[in-house]
Amino acid sequence: MLAVTNITYRIQGRPLFEGASFVLPDGVKAGFVGKNGSGKTTLFKLIQNQLVLDGGTIEINKRAKIGGVAQEAPATSLSVLETVMAADTERAELMAEAEHATDAHRIADIHMRLADIDAHTAEARAATILKGLGFEQDRQLGPTSELSGGWRMRVALAGVLFSQPDLLLLDEPTNYLDLEGTLWLEKYLATYPYTVFMISHDRDLLNKAVNAIVHLERGKATFYKGNYDTFENTRRMQMELNNKSREKALDQVAHLQKFVDRFSASAAKAKQAQARVKMIAKLKPPAAMFDEYAAPFTFPNPKKEPASPMLTFDNVSVGYGDKVILRHISNRIDPDDRIALVGVNGNGKSTFAKLLAGELKPMGGEMRRSRGLDIAYFAQHQMDSLKPEHTPLEHVIELMPNDSEAKRRSRLAQMGMTTSRMDTKVNKLSGGERARLLLGLITFGGPGMLILDEPTNHLDIDSRDALVQALNDYTGAVLIISHDRHLIDATVDKLWIAQNGTIEEFDEDLDTYQRMLTSGKEKGNGKSSPANTDKKAARQDGANRRAEVAPIRKSIKDAEQKLFRLKAELGKVEALLADPKIYDGAPERIILLGKDKARFSADIATTEERWLALSAQLEESEQA
Repeated sequence: MLAVTNITYRIQGRPLFEGASFVLPDGVKAGFVGKNGSGKTTLFKLIQNQLVLDGGTIEINKRAKIGGVAQEAPATSLSVLETVMAADTERAELMAEAEHATDAHRIADIHMRLADIDAHTAEARAATILKGLGFEQDRQLGPTSELSGGWRMRVALAGVLFSQPDLLLLDEPTNYLDLEGTLWLEKYLATYPYTVFMISHDRDLLNKAVNAIVHLERGKATFYKGNYDTFENTRRMQMELNNKSREKALDQVAHLQKFVDRFSASAAKAKQAQARVKMIAKLKPPAAMFDEYAAPFTFPNPKKEPASPMLTFDNVSVGYGDKVILRHISNRIDPDDRIALVGVNGNGKSTFAKLLAGELKPMGGEMRRSRGLDIAYFAQHQMDSLKPEHTPLEHVIELMPNDSEAKRRSRLAQMGMTTSRMDTKVNKLSGGERARLLLGLITFGGPGMLILDEPTNHLDIDSRDALVQALNDYTGAVLIISHDRHLIDATVDKLWIAQNGTIEEFDEDLDTYQRMLTSGKEKGNGKSSPANTDKKAARQDGANRRAEVAPIRKSIKDAEQKLFRLKAELGKVEALLADPKIYDGAPERIILLGKDKARFSADIATTEERWLALSAQLEESEQA
């Protein structure tokens, strides 16, 4: 289907590809991976003849139809459904011709071809794709002009999926999807009847929707069979074998070189020394294989620990203007909470994030915030707050006006900015670099809480892993909105769900939520089942149960916080008593410290007993 042979391409003299080659067989589903800026999107443009190669060839079956999502669908008066159906240009042209054709033979040919491409099922197929990507029927029939840019990107994706090209090129297709849309796309691609070549940094998608990986590294491309986990394991083994072979060859070269150095001046050994010189020239140890550098993230820990609870919500409602989006929000966030907020796009996740960040005010109810709480909020629209004509160094100068340039550059390095990019204007940075800069700027002062709305959209896999590490090292509270299942699994311990016009805690894990989404899709056949009939009652029953145990959960959380504080105080006292120097001072201080130790120990024992009793009470309530 696609043969890339020995290609070379340069950007402003910098080689992006140097002798890169690989072949995609017909029907393969290949993920395309590599560091940000390595040239993945550029290769897609070369495949589609939007750019011209400096050398080499790219060959595709001449009769093959290529499809890709270049930009969002235009905002027009056409309905979303009509826009998607128009993406199959062959069908649209045949339908138009059929209305005016007069030659009987041509009319017959047109209708035969329409039958071949299943034109009679076009509307149903387009509607199914749109439903999978989150468009309910009323939205499918509305004009694209009413949609935001993100939703028009979904329309463009739906259009290329509907047109079913022989070679489907997808560049980060999940960036504008929620978890439900990502799960649907995963299944769709796994059964797509033609060839797929997809740029993605979503591990789960690459594990479940593809059967091959093309890895782009240092201007070269390598084809691997299997999903992402298989690729990672295979490459790791290749690196180990290659580097062991290299070490062995280098040892052999060193051994031969010692003989040459020792006997090259000896007439008796001159021929043997010369023979070893030739052997050294033939050995050629393989080049070392190593992972490309992945800059770490560093989030400063909170400068001061906020009181618990940090945030409480009592029947809060929020929205825009006079329109309420979310209502009846009653919950709390504590300093050690790690929360993932999930739910279908349009159900209010970003609205809730803006409420937490202070960009929106409650329209009703009461929201209480711990004194001195500083919240850092990351969202895609926040990128606009960066100054496009300023460099990262100029952005940092505003925050460090009295520091030396060396300290400023050191801080930028902690954000993951390389030396060369520190002096590059923001509008010349990649999406991943801008995301790194923004994350570094908003967390500069050591906030007590991070709100991250789709933080991984522009990050490669290694950068996502670095983000996971940084979040796990950070000691403040975290709320994440993301379709990246690996990020959620690796960093959070609570799920909140946006649905039915509110935000509520989801007591199960992410796997259960995914199964719930999938089963909901599979049951969507228009027939009510007992499970569907009882769903509302089950939700109400679950809400009632949560309301019953909420005071117990709050008491448990308070006891845990008190234990944390008491143990910290006890640790300080014990550290003082363990210092021999303290016994050289006044004995009254030792007596007071001894009393403090006894008091803290007694309080800890009492609080632990209370915590155990409450935990048992909670367990009984949940099993009732």
